[in-house]
Amino acid sequence: MVLSKRKPLASTKKRNLITYTNPDSIISEQYRTIRTNLHFIHGEKKNNTLLVTSPSKQEGKSTTIANIAVSMAQQKEKVLLIDGNLRSPSIHQIFKTSNESGLTNVLSSKATFEETVFSSEIGSLDILPSGTVPFNPAELLGSKAMRALLEKVSRLYDIILIDSPSVLEVTDTKILANLSDGVVLVVRQDKTNKEYAVESKKVLEYAKANVVGVILNEKN
Repeated sequence: MVLSKRKPLASTKKRNLITYTNPDSIISEQYRTIRTNLHFIHGEKKNNTLLVTSPSKQEGKSTTIANIAVSMAQQKEKVLLIDGNLRSPSIHQIFKTSNESGLTNVLSSKATFEETVFSSEIGSLDILPSGTVPFNPAELLGSKAMRALLEKVSRLYDIILIDSPSVLEVTDTKILANLSDGVVLVVRQDKTNKEYAVESKKVLEYAKANVVGVILNEKN
């Protein structure tokens, strides 16, 4: 299937994407290490869906998942990055794309995937923004339409990465975690409460999520 993808906004600099702006930096190498470790965890399996989340807000999960996505795309992998944070999205801001339509519009049958997906113009990395803020985010994410979408894109991409709300914030994350093949928890050295981190792991396990690793986001 050939997708006719939207383009990012012109003449804008992508935010917080050090793997793109400075690929030779030490931090970029750390992201490449994370990418490699994720491949070791999943072996030769393809079409894996990975969720990246954090115990609470402002722990760097969106920046982390964006850079992992770029790092994977730089290795010629076909990657889809989905913004599953329907209440407070940020992926469109990082990649400087429109958020007028996206995941919620696809799930509510107001647009097709082909109409809403963006080309990041970084390797074969595509972006599906969150779309219009809905009144029923949890219901949309737990719908048959969401499962059907993940089944569809799993045939089109080598890996699907999903950014989500923080674990302890809303129920949305538990729903997405249950739909994903693996979950990566991002914690920040100078921010994350240890009790929250432990509680997050328990919540994810209760949701029958496969927690495959934890990323320590160091103090700036």
